Amino acid sequence: MSEIIRRKTVNVKIGNINMGSDYPIVVQSMTNTDTEDVEATVKQVAELSNAGSEIVRITVNTITAGSKVKEIKLRLKDMGINTPLVGDFHFNGHKILAEAPECAIYLDKYRINPGNVGKGAKRDDQFSYMIHQAIEHNKAVRIGVNWGSLDQELLAQMLDANAKQTTPLELDQVMRQALVSSSLQSAEKAMEYGLSADKIVISCKVSKVKDLLLVYTDLASKCDFPLHLGLTEAGMGVKGIVSSTAGISNLLQQGIGDTIRVSLTPKPGESRTQEVIVAQQILQSMDLRSFSPVVTACPGCGRTSSDYFQHLAVKIQNYLTEQMPIWREFHPGVETMKIAVMGCVVNGPGESKLANIGISLPGKDESPVAPVFVDGQKFVTLKGDKIAEEFQQIVANYVKQNYSIKI
Repeated sequence: MSEIIRRKTVNVKIGNINMGSDYPIVVQSMTNTDTEDVEATVKQVAELSNAGSEIVRITVNTITAGSKVKEIKLRLKDMGINTPLVGDFHFNGHKILAEAPECAIYLDKYRINPGNVGKGAKRDDQFSYMIHQAIEHNKAVRIGVNWGSLDQELLAQMLDANAKQTTPLELDQVMRQALVSSSLQSAEKAMEYGLSADKIVISCKVSKVKDLLLVYTDLASKCDFPLHLGLTEAGMGVKGIVSSTAGISNLLQQGIGDTIRVSLTPKPGESRTQEVIVAQQILQSMDLRSFSPVVTACPGCGRTSSDYFQHLAVKIQNYLTEQMPIWREFHPGVETMKIAVMGCVVNGPGESKLANIGISLPGKDESPVAPVFVDGQKFVTLKGDKIAEEFQQIVANYVKQNYSIKI
């Protein structure tokens, strides 16, 4: 894969996180708790943060929810969690910021949707109030346009103009243009009110991969604001993961995107953290960032005489996951480590030599031994019923010897 060259964007600071082309692409997520429920919201923000979410968005839909933001922020701080919080405002954000003033202070960024910030004459006043709150409190703003809540006045104007053309565009083409226009016009209006360009992030969320690609390539060609990537409703399970990966990865490969969110619909009772893990895996698989050591494992075929290599791969992956909180603190750089667990002689030695540490387990009719390679060189041959434990110890020793201890 050739090196990905990111488009040049303005840098924006959100709490303790820097975003823009001079910084790594940021992973973010959103709670699905009732923000009025402080206990549940603090717990979920902590879970998302501990999973690796670098920014967390919370719903701020009532004055009561807004009044709880300070308590949420301070309780998280007491837990040692300083992850920036973004307030998600729709319809009544101006009122909440006015009547729950501490909300404006303790949020790190405001998300404003131009499609529902107000209608008619009220629109500019309400948008202006929110922007001036951001200016007063030195906060960043995401201009977040959504396909499902597009500014209907703007869309009607664009549809009327399109109808008068000799060769009118299709409806979906006009809607994509309206998304981009809405975001850029709103950003320009925010700057007219005094918000600086280094306080603005833009998103244009859609639910289909094709539209995501078309909208963001157009948007990226027309501005240098940092862009927030993601499908607005990716869906559940495999469908949501595949759709998000297909769209986000394509744009990242073009150098487009400064922060990503994978909007998965969790099963009832399921942890919200899966969307964070998927986002991290997208970035790591593209060599854009490293979050944890990578385990390469073959899928298995008729040459593999047992599923032992699968069990070993799972065991090693679980071991890495358990150790990472400690390693991340005391052994910086360990997240770039690569481990290979292979099932037979066809690709086993080759993949093992390409990893920092690799093991090639015996396949069908192969000798019942497992050569281990360290940094491309054969290190030892394991055999017997303690292969897993011995290999795990080799991994632990490698970390201690090769990644500096942070004191």
